[in-house]
Amino acid sequence: MSLISVIVTTYNWPQALDASLQSLLNQQDQNFEVLVADDGSTFETRELIKNRYSGSSIPVKHVYHEDQGFRAGTIRNRAVARSQGDYLIFLDGDCVVFPDFIKVHRRLAAKGYFVPGNRMLLTENFTQTVLSEKIPLHSQSKAYFIFRWLTGKINRITPLISLPMGPLRLIHPLRWQKAMTCNLAMWKNDFMAVNGFDELFQGWGYEDSDLVIRLIHNGIKRKEGRFAVPVLHLWHRQNDQSQHDKNFQRLMERLNEREFIQAEKGLDQYI
Repeated sequence: MSLISVIVTTYNWPQALDASLQSLLNQQDQNFEVLVADDGSTFETRELIKNRYSGSSIPVKHVYHEDQGFRAGTIRNRAVARSQGDYLIFLDGDCVVFPDFIKVHRRLAAKGYFVPGNRMLLTENFTQTVLSEKIPLHSQSKAYFIFRWLTGKINRITPLISLPMGPLRLIHPLRWQKAMTCNLAMWKNDFMAVNGFDELFQGWGYEDSDLVIRLIHNGIKRKEGRFAVPVLHLWHRQNDQSQHDKNFQRLMERLNEREFIQAEKGLDQYI
């Protein structure tokens, strides 16, 4: 594997995106590109990328479409279509990563597997403090986070524990649950083989689970990224979940359709 493409999904939160991109620019492994998958943000996001990241050492591309409601799967497909790497890492634009994030994902990558990492959630008040004071979370020590956990500002500390695990990373090869695109890696060829995200999933909910299920149906197995590659997830209000039931019903139908592999409306529209 050479170049990695990091797909960072964002919508109208440039302060969080800035924190996320800053953490990516401070990686130990610098052989990657960033594609900001912008689900219809206003001009502030475009200005942030143009003014602060257009000349950065890590290529940062802005992939944008108009705001027509929650269409994360669509903009991620568009971003992948413009990517140059042969390995993909999906990340939310309100997630901050540690300096070894790319390095560890590269180490965990294996043919025939996708790799979901896990996350630590910040409280609303702590998130506001981090963003207003521009605290570089990516450069803080473990002791810093242990103290914040003890004072109730972070929901858990176990993701910071680094364990080799070895073959234990492969014990749930068919598990699709809790594999989310706030921290999910896979080979681009595997993503292309299932035609990417299915854009029939409109509104919030389960487009990432559907992708993982179709990967599994196509013979791609899960390799666990927990205790290796966590992210810090900033607090935000829940998205509009009016499409939840419809999306969940479609997901349950897909789960039992083992021959259903390729998205009906997916990546092939853009390549």
